[in-house]
Amino acid sequence: MALSGAPGCRAGERGPRWRRPWKLLALGLLSASSVLAAAPGAGAMSREEKRRLGSQVLEMFDHAYSNYMEHAYPADELMPLTCRGRVRGQEPSRGDVDDALGKFSLTLIDTLDTLVVLNKTKEFEEAVKKVIKDVNLDNDIVVSVFETNIRVLGGLLGGHSVAIMLKEKGEYMQWYNGELLHMAKELGYKLLPAFNTTSGLPYPRVNLKFGVRHPEARTGTETDTCTACAGTLILEFAALSRFTGTSIFEEYARKALDFIWEKRQRSSNLVGVTINIHTGDWVRKDSGVGAGIDSYYEYLLKAYVLLGDDSFLERFNTHYDAIMRYISQPPLLLDVHIHKPMLNARTWMDSLLAFFPGLQVLKGDIRPAIETHEMLYQVIKKHNFLPEAFTTDFRVHWAQHPLRPEFAESTYFLYKATGDPYYLEVGKTLIENLNKYARVPCGFAAMKDVRTGSHEDRMDSFFLAEMFKYLYLLFADKEDMIFDIEDYIFTTEAHLLPLWLSTTNQTISKKNISTEYTELDDSNFDWTCPNTQILFPNDPLFAQSIREPLKNVVDKSCPRGISRAEESLGSGPKPPLRARDFMASNPEHLEILKKMGVSLIHLKDGRVQLVQHAVQAASSLDAEDGLRFMQEMIELSSQQQKEQQLPPRAVQIVSHPFFGRVVLTAGPAQFGMDLSKHKAGTRGFVATIKPYNGCSEITNPEAVKEKIALMQRGQCMFAEKARNIQKAGAIGGIVIDDNEGSSSDTAPLFQMAGDGKNTDDITIPMLFLFNKEGNIILDAIREYEAVEVLLSDKAKDRATIFKGKMIPNYIIDSNLEMENMDQKSSENDSHKPNSEEAPSESQDAGAVSEEPDGGGESSAVGDPDPLSPASTDSASVPRADEDPHSPGPAEASAPEPACTPEDSQPQEQNTQTESNSKAHWDSKVQPMESILADWNEDIEAFEMMEKDEL
Repeated sequence: MALSGAPGCRAGERGPRWRRPWKLLALGLLSASSVLAAAPGAGAMSREEKRRLGSQVLEMFDHAYSNYMEHAYPADELMPLTCRGRVRGQEPSRGDVDDALGKFSLTLIDTLDTLVVLNKTKEFEEAVKKVIKDVNLDNDIVVSVFETNIRVLGGLLGGHSVAIMLKEKGEYMQWYNGELLHMAKELGYKLLPAFNTTSGLPYPRVNLKFGVRHPEARTGTETDTCTACAGTLILEFAALSRFTGTSIFEEYARKALDFIWEKRQRSSNLVGVTINIHTGDWVRKDSGVGAGIDSYYEYLLKAYVLLGDDSFLERFNTHYDAIMRYISQPPLLLDVHIHKPMLNARTWMDSLLAFFPGLQVLKGDIRPAIETHEMLYQVIKKHNFLPEAFTTDFRVHWAQHPLRPEFAESTYFLYKATGDPYYLEVGKTLIENLNKYARVPCGFAAMKDVRTGSHEDRMDSFFLAEMFKYLYLLFADKEDMIFDIEDYIFTTEAHLLPLWLSTTNQTISKKNISTEYTELDDSNFDWTCPNTQILFPNDPLFAQSIREPLKNVVDKSCPRGISRAEESLGSGPKPPLRARDFMASNPEHLEILKKMGVSLIHLKDGRVQLVQHAVQAASSLDAEDGLRFMQEMIELSSQQQKEQQLPPRAVQIVSHPFFGRVVLTAGPAQFGMDLSKHKAGTRGFVATIKPYNGCSEITNPEAVKEKIALMQRGQCMFAEKARNIQKAGAIGGIVIDDNEGSSSDTAPLFQMAGDGKNTDDITIPMLFLFNKEGNIILDAIREYEAVEVLLSDKAKDRATIFKGKMIPNYIIDSNLEMENMDQKSSENDSHKPNSEEAPSESQDAGAVSEEPDGGGESSAVGDPDPLSPASTDSASVPRADEDPHSPGPAEASAPEPACTPEDSQPQEQNTQTESNSKAHWDSKVQPMESILADWNEDIEAFEMMEKDEL
């Protein structure tokens, strides 16, 4: 069915009208589609091109399906890189991902009705015979109740639905006698023990042979399940009851849904991600439309369509109103706290929410569906696929992509709703990307990292069950189908259930009398059943006009209008300031903070402290934005503390008169040459680059070539600086902090993050020096002009540094004079903290905290430029030029550059004349002995590092 569940009634009507009114709506959609597609200037795709793309989808399906049957069957899944089947227990465990595998030929069952949709009726008949003959459902194996329901039970029911349709047509399946339905009923009974809880919520896992409580079941001790896991059962279980006349399945699924509804947060009408199956307490109180909740909302609306029960529609509308009130920040959909719905729970989105625009089409809310879909498409155009998770400013958060079909699903629904040929072009892009990046000789491989294009030996069953189904339907005309797709509803796994089940074996009362809906009024139903006059304006460019403002949202400009619009400095609507974009030196940002009731305090060590007083905000909306900003800052600090830590590095000045005696503590980089693997390090003379910030092409490459480049921090990403100096011929780089007076004595050691892109092209070493240490090198240049340094993982002894060099022995062998001087320096500086010791409590004021409802105040402290702390609890207040990274599970992926305001470039630091340099050096710097004394703690620190083999 074109809308996979849009109720067949007019806007505002509450009672479902099945069969013929449904067909009228479907015809109206097709009529509107044809009008829009033929509109002048709409860029309609030719019929020949559509047929070509449809044929290409068939060829791609054949490639995936035939390789599964040849190399994997009867295993559950194909491993496309190694051309073999994935059998549970024979391959290394992937954790919860393997809970979908039950040694029941998962991919074949999941693909049954896809074969019929793609007009492969002979292959379908052969596949059904294989399932009946080979598949065993009585295996001693623990499986996910949720995955087994939507993939296996749904696959068997979908296969049965199209089998009886083909049998009725009289050409195929004449031998079929409901065998798939009998298997579905057997599986249904095997899943029922999971519902043996006082709440009615099912256990998340069940043993196919022994159930839950049996001693050999190896399950039944779990206490928590996800909302989608317990709330995505009603379609399959109700269909099984309606097909067989056995009401118990529908009753159990309804009881689980009723319990979740009763446990919703009453003030916000939102549900959390994870719930205790015994007590009903929310374990995870964040709420969104993505992973963990997604299909719960989907099944409420589709259960109303399939079963004709108003209570499901009432619940869905109540939830939908809350979603659009709190979670929807067009075009973004951001998780919030169920008890504080104005407070974002995280600053990234997961790929599973891509189904939501399709659900909004069924709801009839077309504008936000177009907006969110377009945002997702822009992310796909940037990364070729939709990353498993991405940030609000469209950086990769989790880089995997297991060939998920949700975006293709929403693309199909939007095309059926608008008829806009733009969505055909979107589908064409998906096809091209799959063939170009995911296709391998034995099928299609999931993307391990969308940034690098690396593969994972994985081809999930949903790829065949859903992706090819939606792509084929996108390009197929009605005459290309052997049956009317409008007579069916799609499950969340895209399995087909016939609409006539709504009037068959109705053993359950239509009206749920256990729940009162006193808070609802008729306005909840105004947009329940969209009609063509509302969905499809006369303007054929309607969808395009909605997409236009979003076309550059990812690549060419900072996101605008993606959150609640507000007036800022009289410059028109702007989104609230995000923590990742904040710059403590930006006057406009400081003004925005003031409006949000956030005060900024500069600390002596260069960090800043943020404190919010909600009562000082300009308005209640500004106060809410301030709370959101502080929450993001807290999360940002937490992310930084989780980063992979690298040990400190060393910069030794080896030229006259230092001869390796001065060692500066340097921060490492997460990219470029790993100095720990190059024991000799990188040695060379230093040269100051132009422009000094290193953010554009180097204008003095002749001075930089074969040298170690010195540059100032700020204005762009560290990786960008590295690429620019490497292009100019530098053999290494040192970034000097622009925060006057900063020092490794008082500030935590940092590491430089990448820019989110592949940084394998950067091959030179990069180190970071605080301002005080950096000035040692800059002053030495002014005094001696030619200054040579050694970049290494730890300080080297002078015998190693000057091996084979014509250097006096007293320099190589620590002479009495040097020993006496070191001893004197050590005595004089004994009160100074060691450079490797943790900062004192007063210095380390950076722990971020949020005071619970204490006068609306929260605070955060951090460094104004987000390098990654090597060993500190302090938060970092981010600046847009160099951004921290939030690693996802099982990976540590670097962030991508944020959009930055066009700040004025700092003036280039020019080398002074020799006479001026000499005067400056004499007036500012003590004699050589004093220099070495001042920095003796560095030497001691690195000697300690050598002993500890850091």
